[in-house]
Amino acid sequence: DGENGSSHSSRNASVERGPGRDRQSDTSDSETTDIRRINHQPGTGDGRYDPNKFRLHFEKESKEEVERRKKIAREKILKQVAEKELEIDMNQIYPEEKGLNFPRRPSWHYNMQREELLRKEEKSFLEYLQALHSKNPPGTLSHFEHNLETWRQLWRVMEMSDVILLIVDIRYPVLQFPPALYHYITGELKKYIILVLNKVDLCPSPLVLAWKHYMTKQFPHLHCVCFTSHPGQPYTTRESLSSISALKKRIRKKVGWNGGGPIHIMRACQEITAGRVDLSSWEKKIKRDAVAMRTEGDQADDGVESVLMEHNSDIGMEMNSPTQELYKDGVLTLGCIGFPNVGKSSVLNSLVGRKVVSVSRTPGHTKYFQTYYLTPTVKLCDCPGLVFPSQVDKQLQILAGIYPVSQLQEPYSSVGYLCERTNFLPVLKLTHPDHSPETPHDSSTQDWTAWDVCEAWAEKRGYKTAKAARNDVYRAANSLLRLAIDGRICLCLQPPGYTESKDEWESHPDLAEISALQGRTDEEREREDDEDESSSELEEDDRDADDDEDADGDDEDDTVKADRKGLTLNMFSVLGENECA
Repeated sequence: DGENGSSHSSRNASVERGPGRDRQSDTSDSETTDIRRINHQPGTGDGRYDPNKFRLHFEKESKEEVERRKKIAREKILKQVAEKELEIDMNQIYPEEKGLNFPRRPSWHYNMQREELLRKEEKSFLEYLQALHSKNPPGTLSHFEHNLETWRQLWRVMEMSDVILLIVDIRYPVLQFPPALYHYITGELKKYIILVLNKVDLCPSPLVLAWKHYMTKQFPHLHCVCFTSHPGQPYTTRESLSSISALKKRIRKKVGWNGGGPIHIMRACQEITAGRVDLSSWEKKIKRDAVAMRTEGDQADDGVESVLMEHNSDIGMEMNSPTQELYKDGVLTLGCIGFPNVGKSSVLNSLVGRKVVSVSRTPGHTKYFQTYYLTPTVKLCDCPGLVFPSQVDKQLQILAGIYPVSQLQEPYSSVGYLCERTNFLPVLKLTHPDHSPETPHDSSTQDWTAWDVCEAWAEKRGYKTAKAARNDVYRAANSLLRLAIDGRICLCLQPPGYTESKDEWESHPDLAEISALQGRTDEEREREDDEDESSSELEEDDRDADDDEDADGDDEDDTVKADRKGLTLNMFSVLGENECA
């Protein structure tokens, strides 16, 4: 029911909808602290493992701000924005004059005690926050990470790694690429960054190509790679998937299709290392994994080599000095960094493969830091997903999956932001809440507010509150946001100038390479959208996703399951072309 779908601190706040309208229930939650600690997980009880150490810590919004946005969602008439408004420049998100940096690890030496180092790091972090807020008035900053433990892991990964894999969602790359991080890694650390444009199956090929060119032009030392874990089911799919089980079977056949994603990362590493590391064993592993994973069933593991995963305690990492020697002992160390929900775990899983042997160097200690030995000459360090400060609109942040939907106090304004930038009515096929049965039904001619959309979706899906059996608009809003995050209502940002130069990108000679990575043929890419897409696929798939109300949030797994036989279902490519912006 609606109340149970929200947090334990949920409250019912009924809102009068006007003459002849039932009061609908808003089951959003409230908070009383300055920092919201997101996605609390139950502990193990033995004191050795704290699953909440790296949970998201975001600054809490005021009750007045939340109520103001709710009022706007109920009253503001939605207007479709021009396509040009989808174009976003990097400087809009990370303006240079606002000091949108990230916390740095303070200097230290080996004679320093561990407690002294921790205190120094805490002091430095507080000074960082004070400086950041001094340049950015209240309400101008996005949600960003306030958990020092997570930033500490970023420091460890950057110190240990020779090459950083910075993973972004192709739909929102400028949101998830902090320029300060790029300049620190390439300038101060003198290391390399590979930008992984992930989930390219969710974007049209010309837009993927345009973003790739924009990022490499803005940041000349960047190596840019396109990636998808689910080719062959791109955003232009036409087939109807009758059930979740059918989708699982398709994905199982497609995953590891030809090593396309991992092989591009490996090629970029070959270019960077320039022969200083022997990567031939990695190339052979990728090819063997791809062949073995095409085979359906458990016997697929027979041809896949095991990957050693080593757990290191955070205590063991604290006093390690950043090495100045690249490719020490002939080994390439990759660091994996990304915002929540960019698909970092999917990239990591594709690189690691299906078989993992887990070991621990420090038994009895908390297993926070994982190192994956892909081959004798390649290892991969993982970092928890974390959010850098920016000036991005918080509603857009939510649609990008940066803030867990199930923890939202006010989801309605994000629904409004989405609807003004997508063709939502043909996709959702909604009936306006004010529609009279005696009059002809044409939703496109009626005025809609964000609240109307949520109310209509609650009615269509049968979301009711338990006590009063009113439409649960809070649950409906969460459901719509999950559809957007999963890519089933597809919002894609565009680089500056894309609208005017779209024809050039649609005929670009490199387009075939992007389409091949997406698993699309030329005929599929050029096919006109002349079919009236049914919403039955959307509704059925959404029921499976929506049943688990708390499943959203950070998709970054802390570990890859040892000897995993199945695949985590990725619902990134279920809708048709006319359901994408």
